[in-house]
Amino acid sequence: MALTLYNTLTRQKEVFKPIEAGKIRMYVCGITVYDYCHIGHARVLVAFDVITRYLRTRGWDVTYVRNITDIDDKILNRANNNGEAFTDLTDRMIDAMHGDEDALGVLRPDLEPRATAYMDDILAMVQILVDNHYAYAADNGDVYYRVSRFADYGKLSGRNPEDLLAGARVEVDEAKEDPRDFALWKSAKPGEVSWESPWGPGRPGWHIECSAMSTCCLGDTFDIHGGGPDLPFPHHENEIAQSEAATGKKYVHYWMHAGAVRVDNEKMSKSLGNFFTIREVLKKYHPEVVRYFLLSSHYRSPINYSEENLIEAKGGLERFYTALRPFAEVPPSALDALKDSDYYRRFVESMDDDFNTREALAAMYDLVRDINTRAKTDPAQAAKLAAELKALGGVFGIFTVDPEAFLQGSGSSDSDGLSAEQIETLIAERVAAKKNRDFARADQIRDDLLAQGVVLEDSREGTTWRRE
Repeated sequence: MALTLYNTLTRQKEVFKPIEAGKIRMYVCGITVYDYCHIGHARVLVAFDVITRYLRTRGWDVTYVRNITDIDDKILNRANNNGEAFTDLTDRMIDAMHGDEDALGVLRPDLEPRATAYMDDILAMVQILVDNHYAYAADNGDVYYRVSRFADYGKLSGRNPEDLLAGARVEVDEAKEDPRDFALWKSAKPGEVSWESPWGPGRPGWHIECSAMSTCCLGDTFDIHGGGPDLPFPHHENEIAQSEAATGKKYVHYWMHAGAVRVDNEKMSKSLGNFFTIREVLKKYHPEVVRYFLLSSHYRSPINYSEENLIEAKGGLERFYTALRPFAEVPPSALDALKDSDYYRRFVESMDDDFNTREALAAMYDLVRDINTRAKTDPAQAAKLAAELKALGGVFGIFTVDPEAFLQGSGSSDSDGLSAEQIETLIAERVAAKKNRDFARADQIRDDLLAQGVVLEDSREGTTWRRE
């Protein structure tokens, strides 16, 4: 089965055909580092991390670039409000972003360009656009892109340029020829950080930063451009206009966008009080639970963040870890050794179909049922299947924790309730009570532990426990 993916540009699934055989060049719009990353950022980070992992396991040579926007109005405003240099703010937020990524098991991209390190390339691209009359310097010192000059404007978002004109407006201090035109270079306000340019001191607009960074890192034309659900218009639409006008070449072959994250079925917004940073969520839920929650829906589908859905994700992941518990010492299979496995075939077919993680997880659930059945009658075969499950989990970046540690953990970074030592003491007391035929006391201990979120599981080998 060939790899297919949904292309936002054509609005349909397409068989993926790389520019260069066996190689994929991919650019994903990263974080504007003025604040801590939120759960919407986590959706994009995890989605493209899994996509990259999968492509590499299938033999593709992937160059993955994800930029950092480290100069922007929001950054300057936040730094000014904090009374600090903008570089101090961005350095701190980049460190925090990397910490969030590490917690979620998100691997670093091959290249992580920062906009401020590409200022010469940005200025060179703006100059080309001015020279070719796709851009103009306005009286206020800004440089604007001339939207009317680019015939294909709107092809990604499907928006009609004339409709955009009807709904556009010009701010009082702007000097645009056309309300649709957008800034490539912004003149510096008094006291504001700036770089020298042919049009006076200033800084780049947001859109031109990504055009310059992506083409510098991957070439004038590359395979895949990804990002969040809010980016097709205007950001990615403007990237296409800038880049194709500057190079005369097709900018990107395939456009991919992750679905939106809603909170209790409402749009996530600070004004609604339903805005959650990654680090806030990780105080309550184990990082793998959050990662599993994000993988449980197709990357293009909207996903609803709620307590109920996180609890459901925790239960689903516990089901996997419970099956793996007896096989903690079994190493993962090599993926090459799984080519004859029906589970692996289903996993690959699902992922080759526009990276359908939801269907791939369904195949893994069936594998769990097989492990649990065979564990009672054929432990050796069950161990072999557990090794396969670990290999598939490795593609998704899950099952990285010892099963016992995961199941006995509190599920968050803030431990509460009974400690492991207290639980083991009560289990020992229960064993002694049963030995003395004090079954009322044994049942009371079980019930007390259950009330505190600790589930006991008795077997011929003894009693194990896990937290709900």
